[in-house]
Amino acid sequence: MDEVSEMAKSANIHVRIDPDTKLRTEELFSSFGITVSDAIIMFLRKSLMVGGLPFEVVHPRYNAETESAIIETKKILTGQLSTKTFASLDAFYADLEANNDEI
Repeated sequence: MDEVSEMAKSANIHVRIDPDTKLRTEELFSSFGITVSDAIIMFLRKSLMVGGLPFEVVHPRYNAETESAIIETKKILTGQLSTKTFASLDAFYADLEANNDEI
């Protein structure tokens, strides 16, 4: 037998991914009639065709106001910044009116 015919017909790639991402990608790709494995194979083949990643890799650029909002949101989510909470929409509006001069 020659060397090529002795090579394995397939190889395995093991990837660790969080369960939510796995489930969401399985649902997405099944809507196209393909599996996650099919999608990975497509990604790898396209990478070979283009000689690199088959998409542009860049950091998103946002205006200063949006970047500030992103930073503020991250601080709220990590507990570094506290926010007011309200029991109702009426309570929110009452607070808003009471502090109208601070806006």
